[in-house]
Amino acid sequence: MSFAPGPAAEVLLAARRARAMVGRLAPAIAPENEAEGVAVQHALAALQGATNPAGFKIGATGKRMQAYLGLTAPAGGFMVPGAIHASNAVLKFADTLHPGLECELAVRLARDVPPGPCTQEQAEAAVGELMAGIELVDNRYGPMDSLHMPTTVADQFFHSAAILGAPAPASWRTWDLTTIQGRILVNGTQRDRGVGGELLGHPMRGLAWLASSALATAFGGLKAGQVIMLGSVTPPVWVDGPAQIRVEFSGPAPMDLSPVELALV
Repeated sequence: MSFAPGPAAEVLLAARRARAMVGRLAPAIAPENEAEGVAVQHALAALQGATNPAGFKIGATGKRMQAYLGLTAPAGGFMVPGAIHASNAVLKFADTLHPGLECELAVRLARDVPPGPCTQEQAEAAVGELMAGIELVDNRYGPMDSLHMPTTVADQFFHSAAILGAPAPASWRTWDLTTIQGRILVNGTQRDRGVGGELLGHPMRGLAWLASSALATAFGGLKAGQVIMLGSVTPPVWVDGPAQIRVEFSGPAPMDLSPVELALV
């Protein structure tokens, strides 16, 4: 019997709207592998009118993140327009269950990238803008050591919102993005830091992975104007109440990105 993604998508959307924990889905509807998880995610996008999404997030691109999640490869999720914000966004803590913040690099595509094999160079050539970002993630699944990964893939892989800084100058194409240093501050205190090379060895390799992935194929490829969150250079910083978050990326001059801030109130 072929897998039907619709019932799982309906349960996930209802849980999201009710701000309810997901946990494990009923065996009769739960995805049991990555392909089924992607199918549910696409069905979830269809329920929200987002089969042409505003962008995608990529998770588990760093070794520390993969170890943290017990994965050996990245995973991704679509993003809807209402979940992408400019720096100094104000979002409600009460709209999340167990929020975490990630220190990310992000890009906006200048042209389409068709689904299928993609090199790092081809991926980077499609990029129009580079910026610092914060991803607001939400663990609605329970303890990390008990995650059902196909379900987290189905549910946009922890995604809640993306917050973007101002684009870098055009000279970013000459920068060594493996050495750019990112740090995340919560209420003015640095909580963690990492470098661009944490992201699969180079941030643009995540974009190439996404273009080549089953997720991109399901959505018909990547499109000009979409925002892609390339992954976090640190594991998520979990917070248990309202907080002020700031992400900064810098390196030897002129390698400097505008900071990005989020007020979780």
